Amino acid sequence: MAPIPRGGTVAVTGAAGFIGGWVVRGLLDRGYRVRACVRDVGDEGKVSFLRSMPGYASSRLSLHAADLDQPGCFDNVFRGCHGVAHVSHVSDYDDQDYVQRVCDHVIASVNASDSVSRVVLTSSIAAVMSEVDFQDYVRRPVFYEDRFPDEQNPRRSTAKGQGYSMGKVLAERAFARAAEEHGGWDAITCCPGDNVGPIQSAHQKERGPWQHNIEMMLTGKYYQTGAYRPWMTVDVRDDADCHIGLLESIDVVNGERYIAWSTETRNVEDICASIDRLLPELGHDAPAVTDPFPERVQAREAELRAIWAACDLRNDRIRAVTGVRFRSLDESIRDCVESLLSIGQVAVRRRPDFQPAD
Repeated sequence: MAPIPRGGTVAVTGAAGFIGGWVVRGLLDRGYRVRACVRDVGDEGKVSFLRSMPGYASSRLSLHAADLDQPGCFDNVFRGCHGVAHVSHVSDYDDQDYVQRVCDHVIASVNASDSVSRVVLTSSIAAVMSEVDFQDYVRRPVFYEDRFPDEQNPRRSTAKGQGYSMGKVLAERAFARAAEEHGGWDAITCCPGDNVGPIQSAHQKERGPWQHNIEMMLTGKYYQTGAYRPWMTVDVRDDADCHIGLLESIDVVNGERYIAWSTETRNVEDICASIDRLLPELGHDAPAVTDPFPERVQAREAELRAIWAACDLRNDRIRAVTGVRFRSLDESIRDCVESLLSIGQVAVRRRPDFQPAD
């Protein structure tokens, strides 16, 4: 299928969210007309930042109530759109039948639009590398688009915490299959890493694990990441640019998936230490990380960190088809912190002996 036309109309689901809000802003900045889909257009705490965007005043940006759980909620929104950025999360990834039903009704709205030529679906790096058996990271240490978790492992189940990864893989395949069967649109998947960067609305500080973790660091407590995995990051603004670039690209084909991350990794303790290094003016009193894991897991810390350190990260393909250039993690952390302070009104825990500059 052809890419969406410049200045065309794009619907964004999950538009009030951390990633979705930046997709909306990026599309507006590039001259598109945007239909922002949110659960409740009257919830000013979550949508006022969208109304404050310049495109809203001119009606180039419009807000639309759409409850993802309700079939047909996107029928009128998608009609007349050229593209869809389907960023929204489902409410329960552990119910795979429910995930499939949501995919089916979103797909039905795309099919009924008679205008959408491309859907970019937000998946996750978890759909690439969420393994049940840690030795799979040793056997297959390269993370790239053709890689999926070992789906034959009998422990890969919702009961073992794999629902999110399984749901994302299910959605990727459902959309690609539906697009192929329809023949009039294509589905391209974006698999982002750990999104870090500035929030645009106060509610977003707790609507995603990574910015919320930084909020906790600022206020005095944070937790070790599962299996001692380092953060594998992408700036949320670059992630949005990847979504838009995939809507525009002439070099993508239905069913393809693209990993969006900067290739930078950093242990959670070093993320916390970066706050004072990047913003010494804050006098941040960096807390020690809380390790909630049982002794048997803690005993494997050195082994697990060594396995992660040997993993090879790739983003060659998305850079080739979109031309996206990724920000540094330092820039993402700094901008995240400053937005948490200015927009989220987070109160920083400061060192007792800190004297702010006049």
